[in-house]
Order: sequence, then structure tokens, then C-alpha cells
Amino acid sequence: MEKTKTNKKFILIFAILIILAGSYGVYKYVNSLSHESTDDAQIEKNMNPIIPRVTGYVTKVYVKDNDFVKIGDTLFTIDKNDYVVKVEDAKAALIAAEANYAASKADVGSAMANIAVSKANVQSAAGNIETAKIRLGRATNDFERYNNLYKNHSITKQQFEQAQATKQEAESQLRILVQQEKASASQKSVIEAKSNVTDKQTDVAAANIKRAQAMLDAAQLNLSYTVLTASIDGQISKVGIQAGQLVQPGQSLFYIINNATAWVIANFKETQLHKMVVGQKVSIHVDAYPNHDFTGTVSSFSPATGARFSLLPPDNATGNFVKTIQRLPVKISLDSTNKPEEVELLRPGMNVDVDVHLK
Repeated sequence: MEKTKTNKKFILIFAILIILAGSYGVYKYVNSLSHESTDDAQIEKNMNPIIPRVTGYVTKVYVKDNDFVKIGDTLFTIDKNDYVVKVEDAKAALIAAEANYAASKADVGSAMANIAVSKANVQSAAGNIETAKIRLGRATNDFERYNNLYKNHSITKQQFEQAQATKQEAESQLRILVQQEKASASQKSVIEAKSNVTDKQTDVAAANIKRAQAMLDAAQLNLSYTVLTASIDGQISKVGIQAGQLVQPGQSLFYIINNATAWVIANFKETQLHKMVVGQKVSIHVDAYPNHDFTGTVSSFSPATGARFSLLPPDNATGNFVKTIQRLPVKISLDSTNKPEEVELLRPGMNVDVDVHLK
């Protein structure tokens, strides 16, 4: 009798287990038709690196590990003495360049005045030559007339010689004036050539001013880089610097985490992707907060599997091939319906379970 009761209890329990297992299997099957899930997913946030732009020794650190900062808050400062000296040197170079430019402009003014004088001299010489030509023409006519009168013995030899001397004097005067005109023209060419050189020197002086101004701007910019401030509102990571430490440009020192914006990177198997599309709703369960679920939306798919972005991507053409299911990173954006104060509680790297609603 007792054995029969035991067998009945066993059969009942076994039947219940079969029903439960079957129900669970049916539920999972039906659920799989409209859902895809994975636990290979983590929270991501923007992590802004703090990187100095100039070399120097840290003079003071104003933040500690895990501090909250606002945009514009000073994080730390670098010794600025060397950069102050460079700014003063650049200012002196700019003043010298401006003085050289002023001197060049003065030389240009002087050269222009000399050119005007030389042009006036050439014009005056040309006018004198025209006058001398007229005088020579008159003297030549008088000489020919007196020469004919002298041949006819109508005038004295003294009168003839006087007319001849006047003609020769006019010819000599014309030759002298022509030579003076050539000299004035030559001098004008020399002055114009010097003026062109002076103009080039002025252009060089103006370029030197721009160069000196650029050097001053660069020196002032480098001086401003000795004070590092927060570029966003957020929370400081571990601060790995201290006063007296030498920092280099491009050296990543610590991070500011932007807690206001978060998203999820879920690594789905390639066999799960055939029904997934951008815009599908996602339920997000965060391990750190088991009593609250977040909602999100499929935002984008990675252009390649995670293995392709690794330091040593696999090369299936070498050695024996074993087919392995690959995973593709999928970005899931958190919906605006999630409370901001709850989103701020999430931390990059936290594990989450995601359930994509396919329908």
C-alpha cells in the first residue's frame, strides 16, 4: 500500500516537472520568436581624456579622485614662467619688426621724393635742350646768312667770326645739355631701381610684422595652455598626477566622465541579427540595480565584428579552420523616458542584460 502511494507521488511530481519544463520551453520558444537577448553587454559613457598641450612641471592640482566638476573649473596648472618669458620675447620681436617697417616706409618716402626730383631734372633738361635747339637753329641761320654776306664782302671778317662763334657756342651748349639729360635719366633709373629695392624691403618688413604677431599669438596661446580646465560637466576619474610632476603634450593623465549621457554596447551573436533592425525597442536590466529596468532603442550596428577591431584579428586562411560564431557590437540608446538622475547612477563598464523586442 505504501509502495503504491509512493509511486503515485513520484508520478505526480514527475508529471508536474514535465508540465513545468514543457511550459517553460514553450514560453522560451514563443519568446524567441519576438525577442533577442544577450548578457554580453555593458554601459558606455563619454570619457573625455585630460591631455596637456605644453610641457612643464605641475604647480598645483585642484581636484581629487571622483570629484564632480563643472565646465570651466580649473583642474591643475603648469609652471608658466618659461612661457611668460617667451611671450615677452615675442612682444620685443614684434616691436622690432614694427620699427623696421617704419624705417622702411621712411626710406620709401625719401626714395619717392628723389624720384620726383630726378623726374623734374629730366623734364628741365628736356626743356633746356629744346631751347638750345631753337638757339642753335637761329645761330645756324645767322651764320649761313653772314657766310653769304662775307663771301660777297658785304660784312667784315669780325662780324663773320662773331656769327661763327655764336653758332659753335650754341652747338656746344646743346651737347652739354644732351649729356646732362642722359645723366639725369641715368640717375633717375638708379633712383627708381633703389626705390624698387626699398619697396621689396618694405614688403619683407611687413611680412616680418605678421610673422612676429603670429609668434606672439602662439606664445600667448601656449601660456594659456598652462591652466587646464574642464571642458564638460562630469565626474573626475582617478587623478594620477601631483605637484612637481613633469607632464608632456599628448600625455593622457585622467578622465572626466560625462554622466548625463549613457548608452549600451551589446555584443549579439551573428545568428541573432537576421531580424534585428534600427529603431526596435529594448529592455535593459542592469546588474547593479536589479529592482529597476531601463528602456532603450537599437541605434546602430557596428560595421565589423568585434574580432576585426582587436589588436591581432583572426586570419582564417592560416592553420586549421574551426568555425566560431562571431559577435557584432550593437549600440543601444537609452530613451528619454528614463529619469536623468537614474541615468547618472550608471557607470561605464557595468554589465547589463538586454532584450530586443523584434515585434
